[in-house]
Amino acid sequence: MNPNTLITLIAITCASVAASSLNAATMPAGTTLNVSTASSISSQDPVGRTFAAKLDQDVAAKGTVLLKAGTKAFGKIKSSRANPRKSEPITLELTSISVNGRNVAVKTNTFQPGSSPRTGRQAQFGHTAGTLVITPGTKMQFQLVQAVTL
Repeated sequence: MNPNTLITLIAITCASVAASSLNAATMPAGTTLNVSTASSISSQDPVGRTFAAKLDQDVAAKGTVLLKAGTKAFGKIKSSRANPRKSEPITLELTSISVNGRNVAVKTNTFQPGSSPRTGRQAQFGHTAGTLVITPGTKMQFQLVQAVTL
C-alpha cells in the first residue's frame, strides 16, 4: 500500500468517527422513561433476575425524539422477598435500552410497585404478607440518574 493511499484511508476513518460522534444524542440525567412490562415479575423472584419491558412513550430531549415508543428496555430486580431471612419489598431498576440493535447501559432510580397487604404483626416487624405479581403490560416510571449518550 503506498503512503498516499494509507493517509487517505486514515483521513476517511477519522472523518467517519467524527461525524458519528456529532450524530450522538444525549439523554440528560432526570429524563423520565415510561415503560410497560413484557413479562410477569413476582415479589418472590430472586434479586438479579432480569425482565423485559418496552417504552410506553417517545423520549425527547430539546424537542428531538431520541427513542420511539415501543423501544425495548431491560431491567433487573434490585430487592425482593425471595430470601426469607431478608424480606424486602420488591424494587426494580432499568439496566439497558436497545438502540439500533445494540444495548445501551442506563442507570435509573429504583421503582417499587404497589405494596402487598400486611398483617399487624408483620407491619410491626417490617414484613409484608402475600406475593405481589406484576403482570405483563404494567406501567412503570423510571428516571435516569446519569446522562446517557446514545
